Amino acid sequence: MEEKKFMKGCEAVAEAAVRAGCRFFAGYPITPQNAVPEYLARRLPQVNGVFMQGESEVASSNMVFGGAAAGKRSLLSSSSCGISLMSETVSWMALCRLPVVVCNFQRGGPGIGSIQPSQQDYNQATRALGNGGYRMIVLAPADIQEAVDMTYEAFDLADKYSEPTMVLLDGFTGSLMEPVTLPPMKSEEEVKAIEASKPWVPTGNKGTFHRVFFHKPAPIQNGEDAEMYEKWKETEVQYETDGLEDAKLVVTSYGVSARIAESAVEVLRAEGYKLGFIRAKRIYPFPEAAFEEINYDQVKGILDVEMSQPAQYAEDVKAAVRKRAPIETCLTSGGVIIDRDDIVAAIRDMYERKVGE
Repeated sequence: MEEKKFMKGCEAVAEAAVRAGCRFFAGYPITPQNAVPEYLARRLPQVNGVFMQGESEVASSNMVFGGAAAGKRSLLSSSSCGISLMSETVSWMALCRLPVVVCNFQRGGPGIGSIQPSQQDYNQATRALGNGGYRMIVLAPADIQEAVDMTYEAFDLADKYSEPTMVLLDGFTGSLMEPVTLPPMKSEEEVKAIEASKPWVPTGNKGTFHRVFFHKPAPIQNGEDAEMYEKWKETEVQYETDGLEDAKLVVTSYGVSARIAESAVEVLRAEGYKLGFIRAKRIYPFPEAAFEEINYDQVKGILDVEMSQPAQYAEDVKAAVRKRAPIETCLTSGGVIIDRDDIVAAIRDMYERKVGE
């Protein structure tokens, strides 16, 4: 195992992509993910990869479309409003079943908003990025080590399902510096083997099969995709639970908010509060199974913690809970990083009102 390295979040994600076999990136500068293209501009040429800076987000996303269609492991990265501009091309990637990893370092809303961190893009990520009814597996890291590990994993997921896959980050994770252990570097032989495993890549040779642009009639593809998305709910759900056995109140969150919320739960458990914790490691497919582990005869309420207003993750929590327990929220937005003391106060207040101990 490699030694830990002290790295900025954006740079750690970029290095993880390279080690996963990414050999094509096209992007456009936007805060707070500028360090991703800056890093890859230096790094990709060292591994015979290609870095391109387009004249816009739209141009860059179409370049990535081309890179993926050519069989290269390809990365698309931006922040919130930049991702919105890229969304039409990602829709085409989904139509053509192209395996691309999309990293979104979210900014504060509403709209274009501030350049500070937030979780305002949850609905966009989980309800289809752009036009059409497609879905993506969406990974939600809580710290830089997970950002590294999940980015590395995302390339395998994208190739496994031949589908765009998203890593949903935020400005906090992108700008923070932490020690990380980097994953192994795929050899050139491994990278070439991955590229050779894609028989649909258009080569220009007569008789070679390719599927780019409407490779199947829409009703057929949509039906196959719908079946795939349903299977994801059985095979691709990831979450963590803790303390549900004797919990009287459950706290749930995802991403960097979960990291802070879990710390608040630990503080109050030390004081005797009976708290459970659920963290969604992937927000699509949503971990409904985690909420089936709750003893609703015992739990008196659920507190949703997220950095978005109005709440977005909470809507999926409500759907999973199905009115079996009251749900309240502890929120920030506009780039204000949620404070552990505020979460502690919200838990205390809800616990006193709902549990009464």
